[in-house]
Amino acid sequence: MPRRLLKKLCPSPGSLQKRWFLRPFGDRIADPRLWTLHRRAVTAAFGVGLAICFIPLPIHLLVAGVIAIALRLNLPAIYGATLLVNPLTCVPIYYTAYRVGTTLLGVPPQTFSFQFSWDWLQTGLQPVWKPFLLGCVACAILAGLFGWMSLELIWRWRVKARYKARHLASTAA
Repeated sequence: MPRRLLKKLCPSPGSLQKRWFLRPFGDRIADPRLWTLHRRAVTAAFGVGLAICFIPLPIHLLVAGVIAIALRLNLPAIYGATLLVNPLTCVPIYYTAYRVGTTLLGVPPQTFSFQFSWDWLQTGLQPVWKPFLLGCVACAILAGLFGWMSLELIWRWRVKARYKARHLASTAA
């Protein structure tokens, strides 16, 4: 875990309290549990951040911030995981969620062409919204659990490897 690099990149909680757009959070934004690099807070934040990626509305960062503050999860980790969905990756991710939803519902995938109009939102979106939302929920649960468990295992493996190396170095000396 590159702690020194992350500590350089992350702003200090005191400097965040001075920003006008973070004043509604008050002292909660300076809570040390939001900024420390502990295994439980970071791995849980990574899993929750991956789950938040599948919200089909552009409110990922707001939801991530509120959940991190409410559950006392690592703020940089949840934001980093949430930013995996960006304009380059959103189409394949949401298409995969749609295909997962059609598979779960047992319906054939529909072809549709997007038109930015109110009429299309009322009629063109109707055959695809149920499988899309079900796929988003299913993918959010799977990605969140898989991300949390894999980072948890990697973190534990690294701690054990460092412990063994330190133990071998102390016995050799």
